[in-house]
Amino acid sequence: MTDQGLRERKKAETRQRIADVAGHLFAEHGFDDVAMTDVARAADVSEQTVYNYFPAKTDLVLDSAEAIRQRLHDLVLHRPPDTSPAKALEVVAFEDIERAQTDDLAEQRGQFFALCVSSHVVRRFGLAVRDEQVAMVRAALAATDPGLHPGLAHVHAAALVAALQLVGDTIGGAVVRGDFPPDVVKALEETARLAFDDLDEHFQRFVPGEEPS
Repeated sequence: MTDQGLRERKKAETRQRIADVAGHLFAEHGFDDVAMTDVARAADVSEQTVYNYFPAKTDLVLDSAEAIRQRLHDLVLHRPPDTSPAKALEVVAFEDIERAQTDDLAEQRGQFFALCVSSHVVRRFGLAVRDEQVAMVRAALAATDPGLHPGLAHVHAAALVAALQLVGDTIGGAVVRGDFPPDVVKALEETARLAFDDLDEHFQRFVPGEEPS
């Protein structure tokens, strides 16, 4: 490995360590009661190092926001011809539900869904992230369905993201309560299925000639 490659690997490792430490602190103390100095001390780095990787405290929570936006865009953009945007994104909702059942609840308290419920600061930034997701999904719809009215493209994109947010908020609430029992899981799965089925049917009306998947 070259010196440059080694440096990049060490930088990535440091960044990940800081993010992991911050997640543990947020889970234990809550987002609002953790300062960047606390993260630096726990990660055994200088406070400036933390800021070099994460310019704001919310960046420690929203670090994967860009990758998620891109994935939503790509799932809609590259969906098979007979698949609606709703069916393309439904998989994300069920992945989130599955992950919430298998990941440690204590660790999840320091992650985005739970922090959106427990912190007004994260909630505010989270809503901005959702707006950016809407813009990305709308752009994908404009590319795949140029005949779709721009207003309807925006409305449909917003509805798709709202369905994902509903799943995330339900998971976050369960994590904050410290319990995600089977009946809650079953109800959430049913809600998600109904929401995405409904959006699937509506898309067929928006785009004449589309066949339901």
